[in-house]
Amino acid sequence: MRRFSLSLLSLAGCALIAGCAHGGSSSSTASSAPSSASAAATAVASAPANAPNGAEANAGGSVYVTNCSSCHGATGDGLPGAFPPLAGNPVVVGDATAVVHIVKYGRSGALVVKGQRYSGVMPAWNGTLSDTQIAQVITYVRASWGNHAGAVSPAQVAAVKK
Repeated sequence: MRRFSLSLLSLAGCALIAGCAHGGSSSSTASSAPSSASAAATAVASAPANAPNGAEANAGGSVYVTNCSSCHGATGDGLPGAFPPLAGNPVVVGDATAVVHIVKYGRSGALVVKGQRYSGVMPAWNGTLSDTQIAQVITYVRASWGNHAGAVSPAQVAAVKK
């Protein structure tokens, strides 16, 4: 478990330094990166233990830290006005097809989550992440930070078309 936590910490540090992997901006500074990376690694390491989705959620934690945490935060709380929260987000825990479509093909335009308005762009991860990785990260997000939704399979991801 310690080796797993250390590798997640390394991944979290890389993700925070690089910023959002598809050109988004990160407000993290070099001085805050170690504590943020530590928070990301801790969140990823602890979430699967509480998650009903087991190994898939665990594998998705690594994908999340590497590709999503710099925008949506280590604890899925997002950044008000910029990146919506994933924790307690009804779309995340709702119809799996809707979440798969957003992650796979991206999303732009106005939306409201928990009373806060967002109008940014979610990048398309199709082609960057495999269907398996997309399924794993969605499974992780749907089972973390108080979210309680079922796992998503690679077959479900493959079945969602633009």
